Amino acid sequence: MMEKELIPNLFRTEYQKIVSVLSNLFGIHHIEIAEDIVSDTFLAAAETWAIKGIPDNPTAWLYTVAKNKTKNYFKRNDVFEKKIVTEIKYNTPLNNPETEIDLSEQNIADSQLAMIFTVCNPCNSNEAQIALALNLLCGFGINEISDAFLSNKEIIYKRINRAKEKLKEENIKIQHPNSAEINDRIETVLKTIYLLYSEGYYSTSQNTTLRKDLCAEAMRLTYLLIQNESTNLPATNALMALMCFHSSRFEARTSENGEIILYQDQDELLWNHELIDKGTYFLSKSSTGNTLSKYHLEAGIAYWHTQKKDSPEKWQHILELYNNLIILEYSPIVALNRTFALSKVNGKKEAIIEAEKLNLTDNHFYYSLLGNLYTDVDNKKAHQHFETALGLAKTTAEKNIISKNILQLSFF
Repeated sequence: MMEKELIPNLFRTEYQKIVSVLSNLFGIHHIEIAEDIVSDTFLAAAETWAIKGIPDNPTAWLYTVAKNKTKNYFKRNDVFEKKIVTEIKYNTPLNNPETEIDLSEQNIADSQLAMIFTVCNPCNSNEAQIALALNLLCGFGINEISDAFLSNKEIIYKRINRAKEKLKEENIKIQHPNSAEINDRIETVLKTIYLLYSEGYYSTSQNTTLRKDLCAEAMRLTYLLIQNESTNLPATNALMALMCFHSSRFEARTSENGEIILYQDQDELLWNHELIDKGTYFLSKSSTGNTLSKYHLEAGIAYWHTQKKDSPEKWQHILELYNNLIILEYSPIVALNRTFALSKVNGKKEAIIEAEKLNLTDNHFYYSLLGNLYTDVDNKKAHQHFETALGLAKTTAEKNIISKNILQLSFF
């Protein structure tokens, strides 16, 4: 691999690992020091490798340089030694040149777990947690995060800095969570990762590569939780199953020119059956215990969507899962999606009655659904609903789908 490709790839895979270890060492109040050291390490790699060539083991080179830069920082920064050293958790004398910065695989995994629980702290808003997770846990830069949120760089920069300051104000410790902390906060952690995945899977951004990266990072973080015995919980496995099932249809969801392909029009040959099998495996693992989470139900719905055959049995299963999901955790979007399954089981007329009760007049998905439900029942109303949806839709891809529906109605 060429140096131009290698460094960005290593940055994506190794940056967050080293930052997690050094942040765990320095503590939340000095997390910027960790980020600066790791950034300097990658800058040194870019400069050195361009002149001397790529080393035999690039990852080991990065780890060695990061360790040395950390030790040098300890030795040369008198203020750090006098004022900060007593605050950090590292219990080896920092002015000792033999001090070992532990970048072993186990300590990296432990540090990343500690960072996940630190970043996913409810003292920050959902948006702030996701932005901070993308930055600290996934190694995304400000530009990439602003693209993901369809926001400008200044807003994202301020959001991340405010989130860091909030963690400092609350004096949040970067430490391996105990059993009580896991029980108290695993729901928040899973929710943040779920929202991170959704930001990629349902993103309105046209940057397909970035969307896939967001989903891949959410899956990586979930797998980190699964690998740790204390966080390898049924809900964690259910979330992984959900993401596997959704990701299995990623390639079939958009055309070559970026247009959205609706489920019923997707090419099953483009589905990733290896991911479907993995999703089935994790869904099976999630079936232990007595706790039923929304991830179990959503994973079940996603599983049935990987079964292409459009049978009454399939939609009956999906409808029952939606019924349970509404009881467990109601949301208007869940209720909206349920009405589509209802139309498949009990017919469009009953689904129309249920859908119109929702009255989601500011949501283009609501009017698109009504347009689909009224098609062949009352095409004039269907056309009106599609026109309303077109006016509310925000992205070109969404507008294109609605316009196609309107064009199809004109032939009736």
